[in-house]
Amino acid sequence: MATAVPPPSRTTVLSLFRSFLRSARQFPDYNIREYTKRRTIDAFHSNKTLSNPSSVAAAFADGNYQLQVAKRQALVYSFYSPKLKSIMDIKH
Repeated sequence: MATAVPPPSRTTVLSLFRSFLRSARQFPDYNIREYTKRRTIDAFHSNKTLSNPSSVAAAFADGNYQLQVAKRQALVYSFYSPKLKSIMDIKH
């Protein structure tokens, strides 16, 4: 028999959101970094209207899984990052 998982609190959801944005900053490539930020914001906005506790808990669990994937991908991309910076990364 499956036990019901309580939905996450607002602070844990915001913590997950901030963790996504922090992991997006780890990507060395500008395009991937901006895509990750944009995708994170869009996903959280689309899930903002969830009201069923089980769907909120499922979306939160999926978000945690996706965060782990993003962290692994940022690590892999850092191994193979180009030596030349993007024009968007150069400080004036």
